[in-house]
Amino acid sequence: MTEDRIDKGDPTALLEEVRRLAIELHPRRRRARAVSLESSLDRDLGFDSLSRVELLLRLQRRFGVSLPEQLFASAETPADLWQALLERGAARAQGPQQGKPETPAEVLAALDSAPATATTLPEILDWHVSRHPDRPQVYLYQDSDQPQSITYAQLAQGAQAIAAGLQARHLQPGQAVCIMLPTSADYLFCFLGILLAGGVPVPIYPPMRPSQIEDHLRRHFGILDNAQTVLLITVPEARNVARLLQAHVSRLRDVTTPQELSAAGGALRETPAQADDVAFLQYTSGSTGQPKGVILTHANLVANIRAMGDAVQASSTDVFVSWLPLYHDMGLIGAWLASLYFGMPLVLMSPLAFLTQPARWLWAIHRHRGTLTAAPNFAFELCLSKIERDEIAGLDLSSLRMAFNGAEPVSPNTVRRFAERFADYGLPAGTLAPVYGLAESAVGLAFPPQHRGPLIDRIERQTFESSGRATPVAANDSQVLEFVACGQPLPGYQIRIVDNAGRELPDRQEGRLEFQGPSATSGYLRNPEATARLFDGEWLDTGDLAYIAGGDVYLTRRVKDIIIRGGRNIYPYEVEEAVGDIAGIRKGCVAVFGTPDPVTGTERVVVVAETRETQAQARDSLRRAAESLATDLLEMPPDEVVIAPPHSVLKTSSGKIRRAAVRESFEAGQLGQQPAAVWWQVTRLALSSWRPRIRQATRSVSSTAYAAYAYLVLALIAAPVWLLVALLPRARWRFAAAHFGARLLLWLGGVRLQVETAQR
Repeated sequence: MTEDRIDKGDPTALLEEVRRLAIELHPRRRRARAVSLESSLDRDLGFDSLSRVELLLRLQRRFGVSLPEQLFASAETPADLWQALLERGAARAQGPQQGKPETPAEVLAALDSAPATATTLPEILDWHVSRHPDRPQVYLYQDSDQPQSITYAQLAQGAQAIAAGLQARHLQPGQAVCIMLPTSADYLFCFLGILLAGGVPVPIYPPMRPSQIEDHLRRHFGILDNAQTVLLITVPEARNVARLLQAHVSRLRDVTTPQELSAAGGALRETPAQADDVAFLQYTSGSTGQPKGVILTHANLVANIRAMGDAVQASSTDVFVSWLPLYHDMGLIGAWLASLYFGMPLVLMSPLAFLTQPARWLWAIHRHRGTLTAAPNFAFELCLSKIERDEIAGLDLSSLRMAFNGAEPVSPNTVRRFAERFADYGLPAGTLAPVYGLAESAVGLAFPPQHRGPLIDRIERQTFESSGRATPVAANDSQVLEFVACGQPLPGYQIRIVDNAGRELPDRQEGRLEFQGPSATSGYLRNPEATARLFDGEWLDTGDLAYIAGGDVYLTRRVKDIIIRGGRNIYPYEVEEAVGDIAGIRKGCVAVFGTPDPVTGTERVVVVAETRETQAQARDSLRRAAESLATDLLEMPPDEVVIAPPHSVLKTSSGKIRRAAVRESFEAGQLGQQPAAVWWQVTRLALSSWRPRIRQATRSVSSTAYAAYAYLVLALIAAPVWLLVALLPRARWRFAAAHFGARLLLWLGGVRLQVETAQR
């Protein structure tokens, strides 16, 4: 596409591009044709997250500028886009970091060893600082094509400044501190700083879309309350939003910023951590229910990092390239903390940088000669669908030795197509590595052998759905299910497959996946019921169904996602992926779930698929296409197919479909309801905050009144009793007076006294 000049007085070209995309998305929608600078991207034009990605990509190509990543989430109208174009008009895009390759691994000397004796994260940092303080640990890309280099010494200095500021705000050892920050140097400093101050970090994701602010914050209320968070660290722009959290969380006493903490000054008091101390709380993404706080100690993290390193033979000569969010275990532990431990450089960019221009990820691998990288399946799919050939001319991926695909179901089609397309750009055969892990194991649990590549198992559909037996089929058989091998247990870990009675099952028989290992969590914070369900004796129940074949683990689905219809087990992933491929259906925005049918005693199968179409005829055509395809795959018609507007299929922060939440919305008749205006969402949250505030105020007044009353009673009783004790001639009388005074004080104070085993 030819590059247009930005005329400071005429946004016609911008509106033309917005109108063109809007008509493509909604050919029958009248509002899509009447685009103005004040049109709402959400309400008037129907742009969802993926539409915004596409729009920003088109604008960058047409005008030859690099737009700020935050525009993806913050832009509400074309006027916001126009203002960004005017501000960036002089800064022509050079392509996503297509520079001369840099090889930090060759510039930096290889380390002779890793901190093998360290037992905590602060000890790991100290080990590196004492030996090579000026060695770069992170190359951080933010608003420039040139990365910010952060050395081990700078990490330590930044963390110490944050720690001193936290202690100045009276943070006590073991107290939880919430981090609500974007990917930045401040995030790294704050995470380590909380540990140095003796606190427990609680990462949560910052608000992305204003239109979803209410749902976002309500999910965070429970997290902060469960963790008993006392401080929240965020950016200045989010302070007002954070105040809404503070109003609902009684123990949250302050909201601050990294800049305020660093400026506090003062000396840092040493609070050495122990291996069994809690290193941080990883709240599960909540795809099947409310988020639960996984307790992870320093010993858990160090053990898991070492096991993953052994499995992939990680060393200081590796270069890890990541855009994964630091509030998610895959980005925090798998990318950053693992690279911190092994002394390898981490090339780090924000998730928004990837979403707005997926080619940046691949060019960062090219430029820094990355050897390791990781992403969920959708990221590999996004590269296939959104990257044009001219964007990656000259790309060289030959340095990669492992690209991990995890955190969500791995699609056989995605890994096949990605390997085929990018082989032309030097991607070595066997680089793609589907893996399996979960927060309850820190992050990693099963990794494949190096250089093997994806292993795809083709099995008989009917046999598997009726009995759970994974029987291989011939290559020409069309009635098949395909599952991707997610590797073998990490060194020191064990995996088994069991039935509902806890009996271990043979190979190729589906059952519940349980594990043991040195990084297994001790449970969920302040949630004894969920913790009890997690453990099966010494084994931990992952909540996933799988089978083992040839030593490899094949994940089939989540236990809670199972649909039982007429004695058959129905698998949602395959139907969701196939329906998502229908033209007009939003890919990745399809949910298949079961809902109880009291009449038949089995479950009704419901398919919910998002579309941008608004015309009844077009939506009916999509419904029939989805119903036909689902019938072919399930060999029975679904009970209901719902064609819903964007944002109906709810997702977690990591992109997993929240099927339980979608089912609840469907059963409540609320599916497809548009979110309220942002101002009304904020107003509702503010109004709802009065209830906890009134409770807090009532407790405070009651406590103060009781304290005043107790001191008054003590003053009235203490003087006479003291005089009696001083004046009475016999010890027995003095003891009786003191005894009576103490009993009277407790009675008037409402304190119930109960004495047990008095004879002892």
